[in-house]
Amino acid sequence: MAEQFAELNPPPRLLMGPGPVDVDPRVLRALSMPMLGQFDPAFTGYMNETMELYRRVYQTRNRWTFLIDATARGGIEGLLVSLIAPGDKVLVPVFGRFGHLLAEIAARCRAEVVTVARDWGTVFAPDEIEDAVRRHRPKVLALVHGDTSTTMAQPLAGIGEICRRHDAILYVDATATLGGMEVAVDDWKLDAVSAGLQKCLSGPPGSAPVTFNERVVEIVQARKHIEAGIRPDDAVAENGPVIQSNYFDLAMLMDYWSEARLNHHTEATPMLYAARECARIALAEGLEARFARHRLASTALTAGLATMGLTLFGDQKNKMPNVTGVEIPDGVDGERVRAIMLNDFGIEIGTSFGPLRGRIWRIGTMGYVCRKENVLACLGALEVALRQCGFRTKPVSGVDAALAVYREAEA
Repeated sequence: MAEQFAELNPPPRLLMGPGPVDVDPRVLRALSMPMLGQFDPAFTGYMNETMELYRRVYQTRNRWTFLIDATARGGIEGLLVSLIAPGDKVLVPVFGRFGHLLAEIAARCRAEVVTVARDWGTVFAPDEIEDAVRRHRPKVLALVHGDTSTTMAQPLAGIGEICRRHDAILYVDATATLGGMEVAVDDWKLDAVSAGLQKCLSGPPGSAPVTFNERVVEIVQARKHIEAGIRPDDAVAENGPVIQSNYFDLAMLMDYWSEARLNHHTEATPMLYAARECARIALAEGLEARFARHRLASTALTAGLATMGLTLFGDQKNKMPNVTGVEIPDGVDGERVRAIMLNDFGIEIGTSFGPLRGRIWRIGTMGYVCRKENVLACLGALEVALRQCGFRTKPVSGVDAALAVYREAEA
């Protein structure tokens, strides 16, 4: 007889790792809204509203600002596979795991991939990037904004101007930063940017907001191909190489999101509702207020960790405000600490990858999770877990230090 499964009843968790994080209850409500047909005027109205909301979140006037129905990685792939033709040169500055991911995807697009590397925990100076661009002359510079594997944020101001001087397209992965720190697309001259919902926007994984400018449109439209069965009689085929992915073909997605509404796929209705609500909530709070909330949480958390005698990881001048790396003390079983926090307190924090695996914990203060009570609860649980594992701290010292930061900010 077939096994009978119980209804879903996930254990309650406070997700304070590098993502995903707890979904804002207002987004959960949006996910439960009724289905609509994908060409219902009410639904296409929501599509248009979502485009305009994300223009504001991205701080851009780009017409082409919409959703790709995939996780954040699908947003990355959609932009890169549509930008990169076989043989194109792509430069990827790598300062963590996700730089390697961009290089991997570019290689699968059959690009000529060149990487330059920095030690994990550091970022690139603008002149280092310009030297590499001048030396390699890439068609595309693919750059991570915030790499959660190292908790570092690469400064972007000036990088777009470098790319314009050398006739390169700048693609930026803002998965870990959009909604938590500034991503000024137009002011910074970012040509194409992608993100996801599951970090600072406090939504579920599964929808990738993207934006790109006319420099990208020119490249994509030169590769435009409309599949048989939906191709208009007056369509003219372009001479550029066909984009290798049907699903992630930006040219066809542009037709789908435009007034033409040329069918491509069935829009993921609940995810569009969620993405719309994520952006609406961020803008209702105000972007500057939201960024300040993340910076304050970072200050409080790092004050608490330092007071406990823990060492923060990496170059603190370039630390992301929404994820904090902390070195695991010598002699402490990092996985046992995480297990105590999860099993006894219901709080999840992260480990890391590659050269940092087993060396650091990553604590996320993102979006809806980025609140005083959560920072204090996390520090308290971490102190107890550390003592259980033989690391001695002054009782509640981290909580006291973090609370003092919040008290000063509230004064």
